Amino acid sequence: MNDRYDAGAAGYGADQYELVGYDEWGQPVYRQVQAQQAPQQTYDPYTRQHQQGYGYDPYAQQGQQSPPAYDYGTGGQPAADHGSYDPYGTAPHQGGAAQGGPHDPYGQATAGTTGRQPRVAEQTARQTAHIPQQAGPDHDQETPAEPQRDYHTEQFAFVEEPDANSEDVIDWLKFTENRTERREEARRRARGRIVALVVVLALVVAGGVGYLWYAGKLPGLPSEDSKAGTATAAGAQKRDVIVVHLHDTKGGGTSTALLVDNTTTERGTTVLVPNSLALTSDDGTTTTLAKSVEDDGSDGTRDALDTVLGTDIEGTWRLDTPYLQNLVDLVGNVDVDTDAEVPDPAAKKRGEAPLVNKGRDQTLSGKMAVAYATYRAPGEAQNAQLERFGQVMQGVLRKMSSDPQAATTTIQTLAQILDPSLTDKDLGTFLAGLSDLAKGGDVKTDLLPVQNDGTLSAQASARVVKNVLGGTAKSPDKDAAVSVSVQNATGVKDNTEKARVVLLNGGFTFLESGTGTARATSEVVYADAAGKANAAEVAKTLGLPAGSVTKGRTSGSADVSVVLGQDYKPSSG
Repeated sequence: MNDRYDAGAAGYGADQYELVGYDEWGQPVYRQVQAQQAPQQTYDPYTRQHQQGYGYDPYAQQGQQSPPAYDYGTGGQPAADHGSYDPYGTAPHQGGAAQGGPHDPYGQATAGTTGRQPRVAEQTARQTAHIPQQAGPDHDQETPAEPQRDYHTEQFAFVEEPDANSEDVIDWLKFTENRTERREEARRRARGRIVALVVVLALVVAGGVGYLWYAGKLPGLPSEDSKAGTATAAGAQKRDVIVVHLHDTKGGGTSTALLVDNTTTERGTTVLVPNSLALTSDDGTTTTLAKSVEDDGSDGTRDALDTVLGTDIEGTWRLDTPYLQNLVDLVGNVDVDTDAEVPDPAAKKRGEAPLVNKGRDQTLSGKMAVAYATYRAPGEAQNAQLERFGQVMQGVLRKMSSDPQAATTTIQTLAQILDPSLTDKDLGTFLAGLSDLAKGGDVKTDLLPVQNDGTLSAQASARVVKNVLGGTAKSPDKDAAVSVSVQNATGVKDNTEKARVVLLNGGFTFLESGTGTARATSEVVYADAAGKANAAEVAKTLGLPAGSVTKGRTSGSADVSVVLGQDYKPSSG
């Protein structure tokens, strides 16, 4: 009863196919036409697959019952329903109908196959069931037979799809490359810093060694005093030196300063020289600077200073206080930082306003400058007054014209009588050069340190005499002067300083013995008969009576010891 079906299955009527559609590769899909069983539709697993996947099947016959539902949770296989009726006989075949399978009205189960063809057989049927008389796509004519596999798109990996591993590799390469570059850059910077540090250290060491060599302090080299080359270099500097003596025509006394213009270093210095400096007079005896100015005059004092300081003073400028007043007025007053109030000498009552006020940047006229330069407060040392004189001279240099011709005109206007060794032009040119340095801040003031006995210390020799004046200190022999020790028993502290000045001006060497208990009378003591004459001279110099001289034991190494009593009446020193 199934001859037609069987004949078709055996190859009869193999060319009776109709076009169903095209698959996803563009190949036509055919199906066999059932001539005598029109109502029955041949099961097409591909069509059913598309119907299940995409819904409506345009080629399915109307009135056909829907196929069994597929269970998508089991990969698209039919749901297990053993008790339901299967009109198509598509249930899985398990050993034939004899095993109690569902009824097969079409007898498909007896044909030895199931109603549902395998996937591979279906694919083969579609490829081989091509009708030669029907033209298909051109590319299908020469397409070789595909392998008997059902490929799916999710099984392919396309080149253009990004690969996370490749991105990771690229990122890692970039990271390692950047890290290597950073390390190389860090090494280059470290090498640069090391090189710069080495260069800086080398410069510092070279500068330090050069300074030590220049200063003569480099270990292994001779000292500055013993090195002839250094002494020659200091002496080779060109210096112009002029000594200035300020004579106080009203109060008496003198003040001395050395004006130094070092043309080699382009520096200027005002060296203040205390009156207690011990000098050698023309007759070979020891004297002081103050006494030498009064007794020996300009020439003798200049020669004595050259001997003691080892300098070459070119000239002497005697500046009396009236000429100093005129000079300050000519240059247009001076500005000084005053350290004391100076009373007005013309004041008739006590308590009147001072002539010079204490403070910074005080503008002084000629009269005020003279009063300040010669002022010495009660109990003050002579060095305090000497420093005030140096301040006034510094102010004059700053106000003096830097033009040699103009400075010479100013000096000529003073109409003073100068020392023959110094002309108006020479003095004007010299002051103009110092004025130019003073305006630039290259002129300083320095005090020559003199010891109590009037001699120069080694420190003074190195710092001022040698460095500033370029000379060598040579104080007079101490044995040439009579040394006098003084103890103050008057009860007035200032009397020690006054006695010192008087003794130094008298040519004696002063030694201080401190302060003792107040006593009424003074005493002058000598040790042996040879010292009696010296003791008498000391008493006369101090203004003590001749009866105060007595023989006894002197203190220390002094030739004569003096104890000042309340009968001592100091004179102006």
